[in-house]
Amino acid sequence: MSTNNLQSCKRKKFLHGHGRQSSSIDDLGLDILVYEILIRLPAKGVGRSKCVCKEWLSVLSTRHFAMMHCRHISTSYNQKFIAIDSRLCSVFPLSCEDSGPLLNSRILLPFEAPWNKVNILTSFEGLLCVCFRNTGKLVIWNPLTRVFKEVSSSNSRGLYKPKSDAIGLYVDKTNDYKLLHIKRRRGRMWVHVYSSMFDSWHKITFSNKLRCWRGKPIWSNGTFCKGVLYFLVNCFIENKGVMLFGFDVESERFRLNTFPRFPHAYYDGNLVVVHKELHMFVTHGLPNWTVDLWRMEGESWVKLWVFPRIQPPIILSCSITHITSTGRFLVVSNDGVANEIDTTKKGVDCFLPLVWFHGLQGVIYSETLSSPDFISIKYAFLLCSF
Repeated sequence: MSTNNLQSCKRKKFLHGHGRQSSSIDDLGLDILVYEILIRLPAKGVGRSKCVCKEWLSVLSTRHFAMMHCRHISTSYNQKFIAIDSRLCSVFPLSCEDSGPLLNSRILLPFEAPWNKVNILTSFEGLLCVCFRNTGKLVIWNPLTRVFKEVSSSNSRGLYKPKSDAIGLYVDKTNDYKLLHIKRRRGRMWVHVYSSMFDSWHKITFSNKLRCWRGKPIWSNGTFCKGVLYFLVNCFIENKGVMLFGFDVESERFRLNTFPRFPHAYYDGNLVVVHKELHMFVTHGLPNWTVDLWRMEGESWVKLWVFPRIQPPIILSCSITHITSTGRFLVVSNDGVANEIDTTKKGVDCFLPLVWFHGLQGVIYSETLSSPDFISIKYAFLLCSF
């Protein structure tokens, strides 16, 4: 082939490829564009994409897309820490250096309750469960879309009592976000489940073993992993130690799970989900405290890591969250004192106090388009674009 013919062929290939590239967006079907490209955008990016045309607005405003988007996005870039320290919530990014994050934004609380009476109990897939201490009412809230739903009913279901009750957010196979509420009053226990799809509560029957408990066992809030909502129950008053119960969200039955055995008289645990697997930090060995990290494998537990001895023990009466973007753990005490654990380091270097966090009451959550209210989901999508 001559040089001129070779150059002509190359030019034709270039023009042909260039022409295909210029019309590639038009050639893509709406399904491919939405479920292969737009579904990978951060939640705020999806909100801005709704402004492109009416067709995009219609598709991106469906609950089906919201659920698919929540399953596909990576939490490494959208994890935030939200703290209620005034009528305006402070929101911090977590993809920062150890010196501490800069304030990212502020969100106006949409509730009528006084801000100092608002407690964030737990988070799940971008939804927060909030309690009003002055009334006991429970609210499910998405800070990004600004949509919230008060779930307490007129027959006293959904009224929360701090230090007595326990709650857990989860989603079932029908993509219905639900809230499980364990209510304890005067030695008796009730369990109810709220459905956001039907906006109603129904009662769950406890097993006889659980009904016979007396005293005041301390229930943790639920941790959802692989279709099961897990609760740690501290029963040392009843000389039963710590128990791990799992609530199967499909059968709606409780089951007693195994707990790592320790020879010490006192121990406590904190559940955390890491890479879709259930993990637990266990503090044991009073007065010389030791902290271990365990992972559940089938019906048993495997020890992964031993924390160096640091006084006082930082994992008692705390909540622990795994920061996906850094692989580290954030440990927040009940009074707002925070520390960081890096299991990739050794000795005391794995422990880092976070001064910027002290005194703030809040929780880590991921920005998603999940909605606690079926009716207002399209309105929620419009809000998150701003």
